[in-house]
Amino acid sequence: MEDVRTERDRVLHTEDLAASEAPRSVERPAAGYEEPPAGGSHAALFAPEETESFRSEWSQIQIGFVDEPRQAVERADALVARLMKRLAEVFANERSELERQWDRGDRISTEDLRVALTKYRSFFDRLLSI
Repeated sequence: MEDVRTERDRVLHTEDLAASEAPRSVERPAAGYEEPPAGGSHAALFAPEETESFRSEWSQIQIGFVDEPRQAVERADALVARLMKRLAEVFANERSELERQWDRGDRISTEDLRVALTKYRSFFDRLLSI
């Protein structure tokens, strides 16, 4: 029997994500950009159970490094790629929901938009601080 893997079943690696779009040039912050307050809290990106699942898998990878270092690094790469993909899905789903509301002609409150923008800003600031 032939091993046929669908796109969904294929193991994703960080290089796959990096190759999906050409890198952009680094730009300076726009005029009026304000740095987030020091020690400020960040919006949660995942449900607590999902976060715990990612952390648990990471712990298993670290434990496995002792016996199988190469496999541990490969698993770490796959985990990071899945995490980044999941993160993109979270934001895409949120954006899709806003677009559905707009398409129906629903009035989206400024507060709902503020919350969405706050999540994007929190994530954006975290990415830049890495």
